[in-house]
Amino acid sequence: MRGSVAAVVVAGLAFGVAAPDVEEAVAGVDQRALTLWYDEPATDWETESLPIGNGALGGGVFGAVARERVQLNEKTLWTGGPGSAQGYDFGNWTSPRPDALRHVRELVEREHRVAPDTVAAALGQPRRGFGAYQPFGELGLALTDPPAEVTDYRRDLDLTRAVASVSYRADGVRYTREYFASAVDGVIVARFSADRPGRIGFTASITAPDNRSRRTTATGGRATFTGALHDNGMRFESQLRLLNRGGTRTDNADGTLTVADADSAVLVLAAGTDYAADYPTYRGPDPHDRVQRTVDAASAQGWHRLLDAHLRDHRALFDRVRLDLGQRPADVPTDELLRGYATASAPARRALEALYFQYGRYLLISSSRPGSLPANLQGVWNNSVTPPWSADYHVNINLQMNYWPAATTNLAETTGPLFDFVDGLREPGAVTAREMHGSRGWVVNNETNPFGFTGVHDWATAFWFPEAGAWLAQHYFEHYLFTGDRRFLRERAYPVLKELAQFWLDGLVVDPRDGKLVVTPGYSPEHGDFSAGAAMSQQIVRQLFANVVSTADDVGDTAFGAEVRKALDRLDPGTRIGSWGQLQEWKEDWDDPTNTHRHVSHLFALFPGNGISPRTTPDLAAAAKTSLTARGDGGTGWSKAWKINFWARLLDGDHAHKMLAEQLIGSTTANLWDTHPPFQIDGNFGATSGVAEMLLQSHDGAVHVLPALPREWRAGSYTGLRARGDVTVDVRWSEGRAREITLTTGHDGPVTVRSTLFTDDFRLVDTRTGRQVPTRTDRDSTTFTARAGHRYVVAVA
Repeated sequence: MRGSVAAVVVAGLAFGVAAPDVEEAVAGVDQRALTLWYDEPATDWETESLPIGNGALGGGVFGAVARERVQLNEKTLWTGGPGSAQGYDFGNWTSPRPDALRHVRELVEREHRVAPDTVAAALGQPRRGFGAYQPFGELGLALTDPPAEVTDYRRDLDLTRAVASVSYRADGVRYTREYFASAVDGVIVARFSADRPGRIGFTASITAPDNRSRRTTATGGRATFTGALHDNGMRFESQLRLLNRGGTRTDNADGTLTVADADSAVLVLAAGTDYAADYPTYRGPDPHDRVQRTVDAASAQGWHRLLDAHLRDHRALFDRVRLDLGQRPADVPTDELLRGYATASAPARRALEALYFQYGRYLLISSSRPGSLPANLQGVWNNSVTPPWSADYHVNINLQMNYWPAATTNLAETTGPLFDFVDGLREPGAVTAREMHGSRGWVVNNETNPFGFTGVHDWATAFWFPEAGAWLAQHYFEHYLFTGDRRFLRERAYPVLKELAQFWLDGLVVDPRDGKLVVTPGYSPEHGDFSAGAAMSQQIVRQLFANVVSTADDVGDTAFGAEVRKALDRLDPGTRIGSWGQLQEWKEDWDDPTNTHRHVSHLFALFPGNGISPRTTPDLAAAAKTSLTARGDGGTGWSKAWKINFWARLLDGDHAHKMLAEQLIGSTTANLWDTHPPFQIDGNFGATSGVAEMLLQSHDGAVHVLPALPREWRAGSYTGLRARGDVTVDVRWSEGRAREITLTTGHDGPVTVRSTLFTDDFRLVDTRTGRQVPTRTDRDSTTFTARAGHRYVVAVA
């Protein structure tokens, strides 16, 4: 990410429409079913604004009539890091502590459990220069002649087109605004139009917080806004071009731009910073040249070309998955639908559930595209210079949860920014591993930023989590499992897995209680005491080692694979059943059956891991269910989302659906953002993942169709969900049973499919050849030999 730049085009030109084939395809979809809509403007950014984004750049549309507001974000604009006024140390100890970790381990061995404050005093330190994600500013559009009264107001966000719109009638004229964020051209586009000529008039301005220097000039229809953050000197620039059709255009001395009596107008805003993902400076060239090139290229496109390219790009991703739960478009605004969800009719509830599922996919497409940083705690959207938790990258679940739905809901491309980001942690993380742990490999702890923060701070219950890297590496391995991309395994996934395995080979300690290898000090986020062998710690390292062992031979690293296998055989698995039938959160039986903490960390092996399954480890699955039941259905939004996935993996669709309902009722804002509170986007992504897990699972080697279908979803269909093994799955069901399953396979080889359909007489046909395919059936599963690129349809004979 060599010098960040993003662009916004706010287009009011009536320069034609999108190409007919794209718009006709859009018209073929009932857009109401996947549209958030409201009959009033937004007044609160967090709960009401409508998000658009292209990965690098985000916008929050308010839809106010007289003075429109679009909150702007550029994902690399951060305080902190190198050059910070506070100083910056990457979280590494500022002075040597050669025996600190050994002393804590000795204390844990002696006392068995140690208070977080004690460990933080020994291993933590005040955070310096960590920084926070910043708002870029706000685009304001003040109407020259605001109407006294408007009627027929509507504000909406069409997920199928990724277009936000505002329309209203005033003085006999229908006004329409459309906004979209194009990843193809690096632009956000908004079109302002009216059904009568000469009615467009406004002044456009960019405002920004006071924590930066600012200079604004306007000449030739171009407003340039430049400056640098006071904290770290990060440079930024935006250029705003005004293109009008009809009427007049004025460059104002204060740097604003005015259009009057126009038929239409275009505003083109490009923005960038001098951030670069280059350790240790994290700085690149001044953004000026890139911003100017971007704004000029976008301005030359014209409305119809920008919209056409945007629709093609967005729909190529979004349209891969369709979900029909028997929903009907609701004729009430989305905020009313949400408020009435608990008592609404079944079709209305299904409409909100399907919309929420697809909204998660929309948000991931909008906040994680190649060439940008990964989605942070708020995706790409932020309106505060001091956002909650810095809007950073928490890696004790939150960043990982952001990407849970990527592979399963057919959005593998969105993981590119995650892999780039994690690759960028390896170099600073190697320093932290060496200086703090005396280990090979690399490490990152509880949270990080775009500046390679891999060390620690001093928040006692959230400063130490060296397992984070191994959890992040699981996403590399899953990408390989879903795609079968052996080059990715060899060149990207395995090197990360190996370095992390080296870190843990050096860092594991023999537990004198039983001779097993354990993580110490270990901590179960974000509560309890420090101990040796906490369940989550052990389960994550076990998953890492198992992944290395399963792939080492394939990449020609047999000797290292054998070394890891020996350690895996000695590793405490972190899956003990306790005195009241629970899965123990710690190696000793300290679990409190009345504990309802939001983290359920000790169930990692159930989800997102694959070490616990009702089919292969029924005793452990029953213990996990006992723990989950005791922990309860409450919690913050992301916690409820995690529980949807847990219950789905336990094959309890009704309880998974109950958790989805709990999230909608108690942890969702009017614009359908997840709330902790406050707004935290991982809950949206976790819920979308959970719905996918209810409909399709493949973590145990079989393509399991409708594994956790709730009774409320008695009939429906989906297309385009993805299973491990490079299989795309379409399903139609009724009366709670699959009636037709379609499998599109990307690789040659055996495929095992599990479904109640196979308990009846069935036929499996290769649609390319038209021939029935031989199968080997065992109860509810069947196995056949697939060929790459073929499509197979299974139906009752």
